[in-house]
Amino acid sequence: MAARRPINPSRRISETGAVLSSSSLQSRSRSPSYLSIALILGALFVIGYLYRGQGSFGNPKALNRVEGDVSCTVEVERAIPILKKVYGNSMLKVLHVGPETCFVVSRLIKEEGTEAFGVEPYDVEDADEACKRLVHKGLVRVADIKFPLPYKAKSFPLVIVSDALDYLSPRYLNRSLPALTRLSSDGLVIFTGYPHKQKAMSVNKARYGRSAKLRSSTWWIRYFLQMSLEENEAATKKFEQAAAKSSFTSNCQILHLKSYR
Repeated sequence: MAARRPINPSRRISETGAVLSSSSLQSRSRSPSYLSIALILGALFVIGYLYRGQGSFGNPKALNRVEGDVSCTVEVERAIPILKKVYGNSMLKVLHVGPETCFVVSRLIKEEGTEAFGVEPYDVEDADEACKRLVHKGLVRVADIKFPLPYKAKSFPLVIVSDALDYLSPRYLNRSLPALTRLSSDGLVIFTGYPHKQKAMSVNKARYGRSAKLRSSTWWIRYFLQMSLEENEAATKKFEQAAAKSSFTSNCQILHLKSYR
């Protein structure tokens, strides 16, 4: 009986019975790797395109989901129904001040009979087209809040500030906050982060100038007394009651001040 020939290790039998060489197997094993790389690159391209299309003002919620940051601008949107219960007709003409103000203004003008204006403290070069239209219409202004804003005293019943004061040094905060209270006739609402409880929004220092400084409620109370700014205790109580009835819990501190007299 003839001896069995040894199997050539460089040759294999496929399921169909065809003989496969080691070189063809290596070629097949490499192709999935190339495919995986192509799929990853394609996904990154699509994500980059969508993000670019949104602009930095497209949707702060997306920023939160991606980076895990907390944006108090998102909290403004969530709090609109509660603010309407507290401030009533004062919500019919609102000035919002802070990063991503186009997002807030776009949301407010959807409310029936509401006029909304915004001040964006930083540039809007990377903003989406919807934001640029708001700027073109004069509903949103780009202005440095460290200096006087182009509005007369008591131009708005209500002024809402979010994610803006956290980036001001004490020197500029002392100047800007009293000026903002003068723009309102019925009050100022501040949305600011909690220290030691949440992560401040990641920032481009070239744009914002400095990292956020999150301050405690105790710090704010002392600061208001120091600056002769009066808390609106009636509005604070009404807000807490309305929030409890609506099961609303904010991720940010919400502070209510009376207008500067």
